[in-house]
Amino acid sequence: MTLHDMIQSYHDLLTDEVAEEADFLMRKKLKERNLYFGDRPLCVVLRPYFYTEADWHFMKTGLETLLTAFARAHDVCCAEKKYRNLLLLDDYEEQLYPLDKNGPAPWSSSRLDTFFVLEDRNLKCVEYNAETPAGIGYNDVLADVFDQLKPMKHFRKGGNMQALRSLNTLQESLVDAYKEWGGQEKPQIAILDWGDVPTLNEHEITREYFERHGYRSILADPRALDYRDGKLMAGDFRIDMIYKRVLYSELVEQMGIDNAVLNAVRDKAVFITNSPSAKLMSKKASLALLSDEDNADLFTPEQRKAIADHIPWSRVVSERKTMFDGKEIDLIPFISDNRDRFVLKPNDDYGGHGVVLGWECSADGWDATLKKALETSHVVQEKVTPVQGQFPSWLNGELNISKRYVDADPYVFNGTSVYGCLTRLSPLALLNVTAGGGSVIPTYIISD
Repeated sequence: MTLHDMIQSYHDLLTDEVAEEADFLMRKKLKERNLYFGDRPLCVVLRPYFYTEADWHFMKTGLETLLTAFARAHDVCCAEKKYRNLLLLDDYEEQLYPLDKNGPAPWSSSRLDTFFVLEDRNLKCVEYNAETPAGIGYNDVLADVFDQLKPMKHFRKGGNMQALRSLNTLQESLVDAYKEWGGQEKPQIAILDWGDVPTLNEHEITREYFERHGYRSILADPRALDYRDGKLMAGDFRIDMIYKRVLYSELVEQMGIDNAVLNAVRDKAVFITNSPSAKLMSKKASLALLSDEDNADLFTPEQRKAIADHIPWSRVVSERKTMFDGKEIDLIPFISDNRDRFVLKPNDDYGGHGVVLGWECSADGWDATLKKALETSHVVQEKVTPVQGQFPSWLNGELNISKRYVDADPYVFNGTSVYGCLTRLSPLALLNVTAGGGSVIPTYIISD
């Protein structure tokens, strides 16, 4: 039976009565866990995402090879300023990156944002979220919820399935990094982010998991911390490890570079992860560094193949000549004349902010964005094949099975191992759930 056949057999289980009951239970369970953005639940569809073992193995092995190229790029950027210059770092990033020198891998957890066309095994990584990968806690809770839905209970009887829960792997990765850093005792953990972000519900899921497994944990706003007597404190709670979810850019913007958190990190009074140098590969320009023919000699033949297979053509927006499809081009005029083939992205932003899809833009709008991109820090990236799938939902009192765009965002632990996956759906080509209109769904592997 093909994956298409398995999906169809799942949809065949969804009568109107079954779909309505499943939707009611799903929303109830999500409400109990506060997994809503305003009045919209985190998930509004009634089927998880399925991979066969063979498809998941293809993704995992391809991306793990690609990660060795990112690690190589990270090392050369730390060692030589000429390569750091290619990333267009801000001044504070240049000051902070050495703080974790000679420490553990800067990425306890990270995430590769990809599009994976299963039919022809076309896998493209469009961003490396190396600083603050979101969504890990959502996956575990969503899998727990879906396992209680009637269609999933029936479907699981037909074969062996594994939900890709990731909180256990996250915890192990954090604790291992803490010990490698030099931590001796069981760490007390602060999950660090602003007190008013919409993702606090995910942080609370993670905090509860740590607590259940014997690690004292709190959610902490950086503005509420004190560094005194060689300890970073949240009230009377001593912080040994920071699981950092606040962005370094926002931390420095809000509190300056001389703040309690960074001072404690400088003094090695607290372990922070992901650490400051993780920001280097989180820059969109890191994909341009890998993709640019001028840097090919940095990488092994195996890494160059992984880059060619899995990184879309990417360049920093600048006045220059470069290669595209084996021919030399003048970059700016070429981008201007071929907007239907490209995406423009700010070098250092998140949540889809500032991303412009050329094929959805007028010629005048595109050229205006291109002019702005030349004046600021932007990357241009070749359009990748969008992925769509049919997903069921209970809509306006009836079962609705309709197309949605899909991206596949596998998690990475210790910078080397791919496990777990954030799967996002949207009616729009620009996928971002917190911006509204999308869903997060759990991911399962079906044994062959």
